[in-house]
Amino acid sequence: MTIGLLLTLAALALVDSTSFGTLGIPVYLLVAAPRPGLSVYLVTLAAFYFLVGVALMLGLSTVMERFGDVLRSDPAYWVQLVLGVGLFALSFRFDPKRRAKRGGPERRFEPRVGGPRTMVLLGLSAGALEVATMVPYLAAIGIMTSSGLVAAQWVPVLAAYVLVMFLPPLALIALRAVAGAWLEPKLERLRGWLSRHATSAAGWALAIVGFLLARDAAAQLFFH
Repeated sequence: MTIGLLLTLAALALVDSTSFGTLGIPVYLLVAAPRPGLSVYLVTLAAFYFLVGVALMLGLSTVMERFGDVLRSDPAYWVQLVLGVGLFALSFRFDPKRRAKRGGPERRFEPRVGGPRTMVLLGLSAGALEVATMVPYLAAIGIMTSSGLVAAQWVPVLAAYVLVMFLPPLALIALRAVAGAWLEPKLERLRGWLSRHATSAAGWALAIVGFLLARDAAAQLFFH
């Protein structure tokens, strides 16, 4: 396990921390829901992502045992390079100026607030809806698998990855506990901004992941 690998995973986790499920909904719940409700939501979503990651790592590890040499070959890295460039190019389709030209305002999402059961369902729903489109998370799983990490290595790394994903809402919770009156209006403005620009954030995520995938493939093809 190299420093470069850990830095790449940390960068992907920080990108994941800006998703609507890990930042947008928590900000809304900070304003609209009782404190226990937000805690239930965060624990549910974190557990969901960790368990999905474990399942993916185990499944991909089996694939790597059978096809590892093929997936580490030059043709596979060329496919990864094309995929990275493609994701980077696709990110420009999420540019708000392009969307404005096509007409149609940004859609806003207001999560439903309720008791613990509702918060658990909200966490599971947010995870299920986002996990298939969370390219940074899926890229991180692929990178850890292709790096040949054993379970004793990737389990704590995966747990740390999920923790980093939730650092922004945890920091906001701590800040609110210290300076709630000062923070409340700012949270309201942040909530509105996030709900309006969720699509733009997805574009940025695609651009960053595309760059990281392309950079990794180029390093293996041209500088290894």
